[in-house]
Amino acid sequence: MRRSNFASGTLVLAGAFAALLAAAAPARAIPGDIAVLQGLDKITARISTFEAPLDQPVRFGSLQIIARACDKHPPEEPPESTAFLEIVDIRPDSPAVELFTGWMFASSPAVSAVEHPVYDVWVVDCKKASSSASETAPE
Repeated sequence: MRRSNFASGTLVLAGAFAALLAAAAPARAIPGDIAVLQGLDKITARISTFEAPLDQPVRFGSLQIIARACDKHPPEEPPESTAFLEIVDIRPDSPAVELFTGWMFASSPAVSAVEHPVYDVWVVDCKKASSSASETAPE
């Protein structure tokens, strides 16, 4: 009889531990369709905010930027947006130069910075494409 109480207690403890682990597991990131970026032109000291839809090249000065992936943490977690970017410097008088390929983090732009003498680029947010354009407005 003593042995069954021990086994029963062990099962209850194991079940409680499994439930605790499931509750403590981080929520999945929310994938987005558009990376919201900011760029600094170091010559004019102007900061521009622009959007980069996934897999579509956008230009910022001489830079061509392609966002390959983008996601953000759900609201119940600390704020963080990340994007996988490919950045190429394209000038008419010289061959294209690959500057950056990798993940950028909105909370830590210096961790994966673009090294360019004229431009800086960093991630601000990740969002879904607006579906309101396809919906009809209420009358």
